[in-house]
Amino acid sequence: MADAATASPAAAGSHARLVGCTCIVASAAGFGAMPILAKLAYAEGVDLPSMLFLRFALAGVLMAVLMRLRGLRWPHGRTLLLLLAMGGLGYVGQSFCYFAALQHATAGLTALLLYLYPAIVTVLAAVLARRGLSLLRLLAVAAALLGTAMAIGGSLAGSPLGILLGVAAAMIYSIYILVGERVTPQAGAMPSSTVIMLAAAAVFGLMVCWRGPAFPASPIAWAAIGGIALLSTAVAMITFFAGMERLGAADAATLSTLEPLVTVILAALFLGEQVGGWQLAGGTIILAAVIVLARSQPTAPQSQRR
Repeated sequence: MADAATASPAAAGSHARLVGCTCIVASAAGFGAMPILAKLAYAEGVDLPSMLFLRFALAGVLMAVLMRLRGLRWPHGRTLLLLLAMGGLGYVGQSFCYFAALQHATAGLTALLLYLYPAIVTVLAAVLARRGLSLLRLLAVAAALLGTAMAIGGSLAGSPLGILLGVAAAMIYSIYILVGERVTPQAGAMPSSTVIMLAAAAVFGLMVCWRGPAFPASPIAWAAIGGIALLSTAVAMITFFAGMERLGAADAATLSTLEPLVTVILAALFLGEQVGGWQLAGGTIILAAVIVLARSQPTAPQSQRR
């Protein structure tokens, strides 16, 4: 009986970790599909502010309806203010820096700089939360970053401004994730995602009003926007927060390096882009890092060690 009682918490922890990994993989798949859908929308004449406004507005309204049907409560007080800041400042700031970087650096360099965030999150989480970092977990983070660089491929060139903007996008996203790790458990994955989406939609809505809208004018464009709002925003954000609740910010960020691999695979399938040997090797390294993190157990915080 004692052995069963001892094994039960460990089994529950392993199950929660498996569920968390599954959620992050689903999130990475949703986010990874977004560039493909965005290219379809761009080709149909939708501009960036209009696309981002529709992305967050449609997803936010859908999530608000689901919250109503499920009887979930809206966040309030300090939690609500933090979520509004995450959406209106964090998500908007990260998006602005990322897409501005694309104007001063190649897509490969910009994407690689953004994916510095798993390493940044891991280090910041260790410093701020005093979480231990095993050598195996550090190697997994390094391998995921290396695999991302190889999977992206292409020319890695850019101006100092482009590099600065790319690093800024990674830093903002890292802070966003760490704040979300603390706030999400208080409000829940769905309410948190809903508030963040609506806050971002409000900011991008102001941009659309200022610049003038360029909304979809064809069924293909609306289908692309619908996919971005549903799969690449609502599903991707909810599963990310749900996974982060079970894994922590550092492992969730590292597992999310599957996202560019998904993008490369979908681009090859639907856009006819070729996949080279370096990309296949990079994808293999990313998958290996993901498997290591999925099977490893987190190191206890320093304050809990004896």
